[in-house]
Amino acid sequence: MNAIGKLVLVPTPISESGSLEPVAFEMLNKAATTHIDNSIFAIEDLKPGRKRWLEFGLPRSVVEHFVLYNEHTAEKISHELLDKLKQGYTVYLMSDGGLPAFYDPGIELVRLCHQNNIKVTSTPFCNSIALAVALSGFNHKKFWFEGFLPLDKDERKNVLEKCFGNQHMSIIMDTPYRLKRLLEEIAEVSKDGRNKKKLFLAMDLNSTSEELLIGHALELIARIKDFKREFILLISE
Repeated sequence: MNAIGKLVLVPTPISESGSLEPVAFEMLNKAATTHIDNSIFAIEDLKPGRKRWLEFGLPRSVVEHFVLYNEHTAEKISHELLDKLKQGYTVYLMSDGGLPAFYDPGIELVRLCHQNNIKVTSTPFCNSIALAVALSGFNHKKFWFEGFLPLDKDERKNVLEKCFGNQHMSIIMDTPYRLKRLLEEIAEVSKDGRNKKKLFLAMDLNSTSEELLIGHALELIARIKDFKREFILLISE
């Protein structure tokens, strides 16, 4: 077993009759058969979770071993799962429908993973913004979607100052070749003491080069080797 495991968010169809995304199916099927000894499957509600699992065509043999993870159990189970992750287990987190950890108790487990340097990832999901939010572990009860920044230098500075003055999380996008410039601009805007806010940088989501980083702007600049990448940037307390 590996020295450290990973947390995998598994989005499921919102519709009860929907099919599981093919990559997610293949991953879960393999984990439930080949890698069953170091895999944990956490679901939101036992009865509907088992029902959907079987409707997806996944192995019946594991349904009696599901871990119940929801608003009532999250506080306790999060730490138990964290211990398992540290032992090398892979935890697959699913909700009854939709994206786990997006305005969902899974946020606590994601946050703990980041705090303990445990990899967090997801099976394919079609919305990069929602996925970045879920993977961040940041509080997103309320957030501001800024979208793509303007080109003008002064306008960009004004937008970033607004984001750093915002009490809620801000979501920023820009073109890949402006990633380094954006981080440098953020470092400049936050140097007067407003650097208590942290950044979550999600790069190349759902690809083999996916990378998730948390820290202040200068910390991220020092850690990034290739700046020309698709990204979503979150700014939060």
